[in-house]
Amino acid sequence: MKDVNQLAIIGFTKMLVILPTLIFLPAWTFDYWQGWLCLFAFFTPVTFITLYLMKKNPELLARRTKAGVLAEKQTKQKIVQAIASIGFICVFSISALDHRYHWSSPPVWAEFTGDILIVAGLAFVFWVFRVNSFTSGIIEVAENQRVISSGPYAIVRHPMYFGALVMLIGIPLSLGSLWGLLTIILMTAVLIWRLLDEERYLVKNLDGYAEYLRTVHYRLAPLVW
Repeated sequence: MKDVNQLAIIGFTKMLVILPTLIFLPAWTFDYWQGWLCLFAFFTPVTFITLYLMKKNPELLARRTKAGVLAEKQTKQKIVQAIASIGFICVFSISALDHRYHWSSPPVWAEFTGDILIVAGLAFVFWVFRVNSFTSGIIEVAENQRVISSGPYAIVRHPMYFGALVMLIGIPLSLGSLWGLLTIILMTAVLIWRLLDEERYLVKNLDGYAEYLRTVHYRLAPLVW
């Protein structure tokens, strides 16, 4: 599992370089406390989750490091991942551009609310990891995988996507941008496209998943859809 840890560290290091670049380059300043606080709100739980998986669940960490356009097996999901990557870049960069050019001015309480949403979304994802060790970074069915219907999976069918969406909504607010929230429309559409395709795949390839769909009615957002 040392190789898995190395891959996780490499991925984490890349994020440490990429995310500040996506914030401070478009903002064209380091005098941007919202940007620094956003990074702190993001990297603190991500660091904790990564270290936890290294120690407690290296098998899940291995599944999570296998992600992205090249890792996906289906052409459709390669396209989904490519669009999601572009959307993720836009969430940060457009929000930072908004700060630079003062397109919008949300109140300070909204910016702090964004930081809370980032932490809350990642905490929800961590709950998913605690309950489901089969959570892969790509659409696949692992050997001996079973349907998980407890914890967050009793609330929505795709709780990790729900947590990710909460986190994504928090990023533009944290960076002091209202226009950046428009990027969430694209990210939500991509998540819906992915989860609908994932459901079709799991119904065909995972025993008991069709019955699970009849039990839990909400896909992404509790009491909404």
